[in-house]
Amino acid sequence: MSAVTTGAAPRVALVSGASRGLGLAVAERLLAAGWSVGTFSRSSTDELDKVLENWPDTFSWTPGDVAKDDMRQHVRTLQERFGPVDALVNNAGVLHQELFLTMPEQRIDELLAVNLAGPARLAQACARQMSVRGRGVILNVSSINSLRGFRGVAAYAAAKAGLDGLTRSLARELGPAGIRVNSLVPGYFETAMTSQVTDENRVRITRRTPLGRLGTTDEIARVATFLLSDEAAFITGQTITVDGGLTC
Repeated sequence: MSAVTTGAAPRVALVSGASRGLGLAVAERLLAAGWSVGTFSRSSTDELDKVLENWPDTFSWTPGDVAKDDMRQHVRTLQERFGPVDALVNNAGVLHQELFLTMPEQRIDELLAVNLAGPARLAQACARQMSVRGRGVILNVSSINSLRGFRGVAAYAAAKAGLDGLTRSLARELGPAGIRVNSLVPGYFETAMTSQVTDENRVRITRRTPLGRLGTTDEIARVATFLLSDEAAFITGQTITVDGGLTC
């Protein structure tokens, strides 16, 4: 039995920003387990198009921007296609590296909007629907930058730390409504976002990681789908770090 099989099929998940990388990997694992999955992102990709071809009846994509759109409309669109949302994966985000003293205010606003304000609004839209039904799961994808200080990512780190705070507060507030809320904190793993890391920094990260390597997208996705499953039914309000020991 798959780790995300729950006995209540089909179930519906909204995975933001699943056009590539971790979001798409989580979506594929859910689809393989019998879920219906919807996503939105600013643009499509060849990888996304292939998954849409493979799962035409249970996977949907719409263009959208987590920082600008009405999140309620994305939830309504998914409900009209597949039914009420059972699980949200707040995956959409953007990393920008720049020294804080020279970073334009507009860039700070953009990073906070994409990585914190937008996900908070999406969580609210989904939680309102979930609370009526008395069940649901919200998984916020954070970053080890929320746990450790690194140069050049101050605004991004602040947003992700805020997302972890949102997780803990929502777990308290929404638990009585049957809604679990957790944060997944990936370390450095092979993805388009970490392709921005210089070779020098990559060597430094690998050396400081007890397991001696970067993670893989599938390793992170497996933890994400576990946290969405009924096997994690008593886990809420937690920050689950998957980083090969880098922050231990």
